[in-house]
Amino acid sequence: MLGGSGFEARAGAHWAGATTAQQRCDTTEGYWKHQRYRTKEVERKMRTHQALAFLLLFMIASGASENSSTSRGCGLDLLPQYVSLCDLDTIWGIVVEAVAGAGALITLLLMLILLVRLPFIKDKEKKDPLGLHFLFLLGTLGLFGLTFAFIIRENETICSVRRFLWGILFALCFSCLLSQAWRVRNLVRQGRSPSGWHLVGAALCLTLVQVIIAVEWLVLTVLRDSKPACAYEPMDFTMALIYDMVLLVGALGLALFTLCGKFKKWKQNGACILLTAFFSVLIWVAWMTMYLFGNSELQQADAWDDPTLAITLVASGWVFIIFHSIPEIHCTILPSPQENTPNYFDTSQPRMQETAFDEDVQLPRTYMENKAFSMDEHNAALRTAGFRNGSLGNRPSAPFRSNVYQPTEMAVVLNGGTIPTAPPSYTGRHFW
Repeated sequence: MLGGSGFEARAGAHWAGATTAQQRCDTTEGYWKHQRYRTKEVERKMRTHQALAFLLLFMIASGASENSSTSRGCGLDLLPQYVSLCDLDTIWGIVVEAVAGAGALITLLLMLILLVRLPFIKDKEKKDPLGLHFLFLLGTLGLFGLTFAFIIRENETICSVRRFLWGILFALCFSCLLSQAWRVRNLVRQGRSPSGWHLVGAALCLTLVQVIIAVEWLVLTVLRDSKPACAYEPMDFTMALIYDMVLLVGALGLALFTLCGKFKKWKQNGACILLTAFFSVLIWVAWMTMYLFGNSELQQADAWDDPTLAITLVASGWVFIIFHSIPEIHCTILPSPQENTPNYFDTSQPRMQETAFDEDVQLPRTYMENKAFSMDEHNAALRTAGFRNGSLGNRPSAPFRSNVYQPTEMAVVLNGGTIPTAPPSYTGRHFW
């Protein structure tokens, strides 16, 4: 029995050792399987990342190839026609559009102020030119809007808009200036101005002439001769604006006459018109010189023509706002003083005639009776040739109003019809 027990013990130990070895083999095989699985996972992730990076690089490269003309500061999906609006390499477009946008906002604000204050303007001389103010602001707003047409890249449509609207918008502004100079000249010399319909009608009729010129120019050059809208010489563009120059010179000349007249309160309006026309002449001389001769001499005609015209529009718009629109609207909404109210305490004013006053104002009955009584006393004093006072003896006669307190007609009116009493220091009655 002891031998059997030992055999069983050795068999159990051998089986336990074999089981442990088998477990070790299984553990080693599982470890290597796990390592191979992790290696495959890492390789798969690396391939995925490489594919994503390659796809991203491909998209960037394709976008750059498709938008090779898009400069720094612009988006990838921006059309090449509008590159100048955001191109940081050519900064002039961004500056000009910012200044033009600010001018457009100021113009809209002035129009809104004029609309809000419209019901409170009662003076006829200030209410008549309101339509002309709106026309002028509308033309100024159009100049700021046309600036963007000279910033973006030109095509047939853009060139037609440039050629057509340039002359018309300036003709509208200069016609309004000319009508304003006509109005202020009449105010300075005669104290009254033409009606609002006459002012607006004159400005629109003068503008209509430039509309006909612009339409005829486009029809003859684009439709009849089948020329591209962008194929025009700078001299042709300038010659089509001769009528605008005539309007500007006319406004400047008529504004000079607004400084001569007897109604001086309107001369400041004439001075504003004169300054606006003068600075406009300077701007037009500058841009025509650069556009016709300067850019060609500097060999920068293709690069500087559009910036020259865009800057001209912006500068003209701001001159119109600062020197004309803001002063005119300020004078329009400012309440006028009551000029017909007399100042009873101003001794420099001439006295009112009593005869005219007596005809207009019905005096109280008590005052008329008092005046008749005083006249009787005055006649009696003249007949006695003086009066006697116990302490002073004989005293020569004195004028009527120096001895008897006589309230004037103005004093009666100011006291509501009651007869004012004599002041305590008045001693005229003690002499009788």
